[in-house]
Parts: sequence; structure tokens; C-alpha cells
Amino acid sequence: MNDAKEEIKSRLAVEDVVGQYVELKRAGRTLKGRSPWGVDKTPSFMVSPEKGIWHDFSANKGGDIFTFVMEVEGIGFREALEKLAAQAGVDLAKYRGGDPQVSRKKARAREALALATKYYQACLVRSKNVCEYVFYQRNLNRKTVEEFKIGYSPASGKALLTALKKRGFSEEELDVAGLLNRFKSDMFRDRMMVPFIDTTGNVIGYTARILGKGEPKYLNTSETLLFNKSRFIFGLYQAKESIRRNGFVVIVEGNMDVISSHQAGVKEAVATSGTAMTEQHLKALSNLTSDIRLAYDGDAAGVKATERAIMLAGDLGIDLTVISDYHGAKDPDELIQKDPKLWQAAVNKSVPAVDWLLKKYEETVDLSSAPGKRKYSDVALKLLDYVKDEIERASYEEKVAKKLDVDVAVLREKGERLSKKLEQSGKKYLKKPKTEIKSDTIKKLENSLLALKVFGGVSKIQIPLEIPEDDTRLAELELIFNSEHQLSENADYDREAKELLDRYREEVKKQKIKELSKRLDELDENDEEYEKVLREIRNLQKL
Repeated sequence: MNDAKEEIKSRLAVEDVVGQYVELKRAGRTLKGRSPWGVDKTPSFMVSPEKGIWHDFSANKGGDIFTFVMEVEGIGFREALEKLAAQAGVDLAKYRGGDPQVSRKKARAREALALATKYYQACLVRSKNVCEYVFYQRNLNRKTVEEFKIGYSPASGKALLTALKKRGFSEEELDVAGLLNRFKSDMFRDRMMVPFIDTTGNVIGYTARILGKGEPKYLNTSETLLFNKSRFIFGLYQAKESIRRNGFVVIVEGNMDVISSHQAGVKEAVATSGTAMTEQHLKALSNLTSDIRLAYDGDAAGVKATERAIMLAGDLGIDLTVISDYHGAKDPDELIQKDPKLWQAAVNKSVPAVDWLLKKYEETVDLSSAPGKRKYSDVALKLLDYVKDEIERASYEEKVAKKLDVDVAVLREKGERLSKKLEQSGKKYLKKPKTEIKSDTIKKLENSLLALKVFGGVSKIQIPLEIPEDDTRLAELELIFNSEHQLSENADYDREAKELLDRYREEVKKQKIKELSKRLDELDENDEEYEKVLREIRNLQKL
């Protein structure tokens, strides 16, 4: 798809693409603005129209129009390619590297779903009983119904099939779109239809609520060429602008919670749409904001869902908070029906997810009894095993020890025994975090060193980093060099490089020691590798 990428780049200026999300102002040969991730106090986002690249110095991100759309929208390369191709008027089917037949099937499926959505919307307007349900029983207003493209599927078994056949669609094409059941009749009947809309604004499936009695209460589109439930986030298309603007996202359990929340003015709400949270969901949302708030029910299922979210977030280095002040309501939708202002206030009172879970654990045991303390310490220690930061974990250990009325050293000793026991038995409660990826500090230092090596003419200092061959990466380094380093005849780039290199080596050493220390914690003292790792840590500490 390289040819397609280059064609799109030739038609779309980087400043026009970025300008859809960031207000840019001219600063010499470059353009400057505020970070779309809200992490800068002064404008630190730069665009080079001449090079066709961007770099965010506060978030330490950069690249071309494709990497920008991927980062800011929280989507993969393929979605970014399709989104930008649509803007540029480039037909991707003409370029090699993909299966033209699959591309054709996807295109026809999108067309069928777009027409089906309009058909369902028309059916809603024509049905007095359904309007009664949507507008009065569900308390949705006309603006919300239009924004989420809500409709109604007739009770007749082949109403949609007949309508779309008249528009030239075959049964096979409708089946690919997920609109037919195994009997080749309409998949959805007598249901309120809520479309799944992807981040580019295309309908890719539906969640459908039955109007009368019957099961299942909600029927979702199955996996198709367009719809992947492990990646799709319901409401993100409608929420992404508010998430970027206000700097947080609220993850609720149900699709109706999302719709009610948007109508109540909290437009940052999204849901994972009928499936447990996945790593892909969290990655996509963390690209938009680092402030992720969970609004799950406080029942056993909600506790379990929060535990799973913490597990995934630990792997990705993301901190989660929990919204729980529902004033007696069972979920956000019910609270909103009671008073939208109460929901707005609840969203602003989130607490750290670990604190919320520890409190839930406290409610399930008798902390005045020895057996109760044992049970509480078991679950609390397994949870704290996820907390990566040493200071944060120490703080929680002290809090739990105080709750149990024991010395924190006793609690830590039990934690070590419990970890070894679980490892030996092969059991896991929460998946251990992966080894940390490069810290932002190391990444920034590498960028600065490479910029000096390539564009500063540094000769006296040997910088042990390979010069990238990618043109976009080189252009980004040039932008960094021009922005970060003094441009004058007296500039001493060798001195700057030496100072940066010393800092870089120190940071790399710290991270290596941290990684080895984690490895040491996982080993038995009698293990042959234990001494080897310990010796390596001591050697590094001497440097």
C-alpha cells in the first residue's frame, strides 16, 4: 500500500489534516499549536508543512499524517488509511497489496448497512407505538435519536430483505453485512435499532433491543468483515471530540448508558458493547486520554469487570479511576432518569480503581475476625501485585496493614510467600505486568541525541544509536533539532551531546536495574540464575 500512501500524502497537506484537530499558528517556517492530548502548558506541538511531518514535544510523539490520525483517533493503520483515502478521494481498490474481492465485499456491506439504517429510521417515524417507547419510555429526545441514528426493525420476517433487494443487493451481500439470519430472513425483527458506528462515521452493525417480552433482550451483530467486537467501542464516534477537549473518558457497561449520558451532557461516555474490555479497547482510549474512568455497577459482576480492567491497564501502564456515587441507582441510565445533574456530579468524583476495589473487598468480609482478616489480606495482596510503582504500592500496603491492624512488614512477608506459592502452583489472580517499555525520558533523550548526530555534525562524541533510514523519521529529527538546539555559529553541539549522552546512559542503567530487580523477585534464592541476576544488578550499581 506504499503507492496508496504516497498518493494520499500528495493530495493532503499535513497542516490541513492536523488542523482538523489542533488550532495551528504560523511560527516561521513551521506551525505551532497546543497538544491534542492536553499535556502541555504552553504550545509544544509543531508541524512542518515543508517536510510533511509533525512532532508533539510534550507527549513525545511524531510522524506523518497517518501516524497522527492513528494516535489522535486511537485507531489502527488500516482505519487511518481508509479515513485519509476518503478525504483525499483515493480509491484504495486500485492499489496492489489487498484482495480486490474482499474490498468489494466490504464496500457493498457498508452501502447495505447505510441503506438499512435509513430504512430503520423511516420505520421508526412511521410507527406510533415505537415512537411512544423511544421518546417517552426511554426518554430520548429527537436530537439524540438523530445523533445515534436510532431506528426500528419491523416485525415482518423479510421486510428489510425485500427493501434492499429492490435496491440491487443480493442475499449473499446482505449476509456478509450481518443483516440476515441462518434462514436467510431479517436478522432483526420488532426491535429498537441502535447502529454501531465506527470512528470514520460508517455503520458497521447494530445492537437491537426487543420492544416487548422475549429473549434475548439485546441482539448484537455477529462478527463480520466490518465488525470486530474486541476492537469496537460504542459511542466513540460521537464522544471523541469531547474526550479530546475535556481530557477524560467514561467507560460504562451498557449502550443505553452511553446514549443517556450523552443526552445528559456527559458526552465523554463510551461502552465496550456487549463484550468484556480488551487490550485493544484500552489502547485505543489511552491514545485519546490518560484519564480513564470506569462507571460499572457495584455488584459482583462490576467488581469482576473492574479487576479485569486493572489487569489490562497494568500491562499498558494506565491508571484507572472508578465512578460509583449512583445515589441508590443501579447504573448510570437509571441515575440519569432520576436526575441528570447527579450523573454529571458523579463523573467528577471518581476514585482510584485500586481504592474502590479494596473498599469492595472490605465489605465482603468480617475484618474483626481472624478468618476475615486472612481472606481480606489474600485478595488485597493479589490485587497489589499489579501495582507497578514502588511508592504507590508501599502506600497501599500501609493502608491495608492499618486496616488489618498488623505491621506492614508482616503483610509484605505474606505477600512474598503468596507470590511464590502461586507461581509454583501455576495459578494466577491478576496477570503480572509486562516488562516496562522505554520510558518517555529515554525516548526524548534518544530523539535529541539522534537529532544532534544527524543534523548537528557531532564528531567528537560517539553516539551509540543507529541513524534511521525512514524519510519521515529523519524529517521529524530535523524538526526536533531546529526546535531544541541553539542555531548559531557558537553552538557547541559536542558539549550538548556529551551532557545528553551522560543522562541517557544513567536513565538506561536505572531502567535495566529496575527490570533485573523485577526478574529477581520472580526467582527462588536457590535458583542458579538468582545469583547471576543479583551479580548483574551489583555491577550496574557500581558504574
